[in-house]
Amino acid sequence: MATGDEFPLPGSTYRGPAPHFARFRAEQPVVRVPATGGGHAWLVTRYDDVRAVLNDVRFSRAASYAPDAPRFPGLFQAPPGMIISLDPPDHTRLRTLVAQAFSVERIEGMRPRVAQLVDELLDRADSEAVTAPVDLLGRFTFPLALTVIAELLGVPSEDQERFSVWIRQFAAVDGPEDEAIAAREQLGEYMAGLVVGKTAEPGDDVLSALVRARIGEDRLDVGELIGLGYTLLGAGGDSTACQLASSVVTLLARERDTWVRLGEHPEEVPAAVEELLRWVNLPTNDTSGLPRITVEDVEIGGVTIPAGDAVFVSITSANRDEAVFGSPDELDFARGGEHLAFGHGIHQCLGAPLARIELVLALRELTRRFPAARLAVAEQELRWQPADMNHRLLELPIDLHGKGF
Repeated sequence: MATGDEFPLPGSTYRGPAPHFARFRAEQPVVRVPATGGGHAWLVTRYDDVRAVLNDVRFSRAASYAPDAPRFPGLFQAPPGMIISLDPPDHTRLRTLVAQAFSVERIEGMRPRVAQLVDELLDRADSEAVTAPVDLLGRFTFPLALTVIAELLGVPSEDQERFSVWIRQFAAVDGPEDEAIAAREQLGEYMAGLVVGKTAEPGDDVLSALVRARIGEDRLDVGELIGLGYTLLGAGGDSTACQLASSVVTLLARERDTWVRLGEHPEEVPAAVEELLRWVNLPTNDTSGLPRITVEDVEIGGVTIPAGDAVFVSITSANRDEAVFGSPDELDFARGGEHLAFGHGIHQCLGAPLARIELVLALRELTRRFPAARLAVAEQELRWQPADMNHRLLELPIDLHGKGF
């Protein structure tokens, strides 16, 4: 490593991970690096090794909450007890119950409503585009993702704006700690009330289905239901919105011909979405963002990691692994291949099918309606949130009818 560089490493953008990762893949695919604030962490950077870690219970998520576990100030760490914070058998139980509410039929049944929301939001954005560029982040990507998740949970429309504020405060890794704590408490109180309401009077939504889920006499308790609400709001809302926004920037700034082609050939949009999921670098620290702790000495990629050390897997680096994806830094919309954008193994994202529906329907309609769309400012002038879980724009000014860059 270059002298003075610490994890999280400098140089990460939505276009790709810090330049260190290419060198790590070539020379030190499992590497020990100093961490900001003291201590160290291990980074796993190659595709096969990342998959191996994600499949190995000796790399423990739950152990990262032990009092003596390594700490990484400035990195978001999910609260304990959430599904992404557990190991088997606790995780297996929770995942089995949750899977009952995330059936293929239920998620696929949301497609018409997502399509309706896409149409309504784009109608509104187009009406505002007559005289000025439109902030597609504020007018489309975030309203779409947050509305879908809120409706999934059965949250009334009048409460969705409050949800948006709480989520941003809760997820901001460099924001005031008291603000994040207050937002978490407000979300918790609201989710508790929602759970009580759904228990007394279930609706046709996923939260009600989670309330009804059973394994024999076992069921999810209130705390677990609240934690699942957090997970859906953060991963399903923020991550989907940021991925969609970065995908739009990628196409308009780098692949204008592809944008036009997708509008003319909507059947090609699903493959384009998969390549954008591989290529766009979503997390700001270039890893899954969540440490795993070795519960014993473990060999991975020919390197032995001692028990008790923190390990971060770099999914975005794995998705640029030259051994798996030819010319990985280039966009190839006919590429195919199994990217790791939604993770792998027991913690693979349950909401991936819904995210794919949103991304495909949104890009299909954007490219069809607005073939001449352009960024309203040069790409280098786009303003990004200085620190967050995900690479997140502050705004995305778009000229929907083609007068920008």
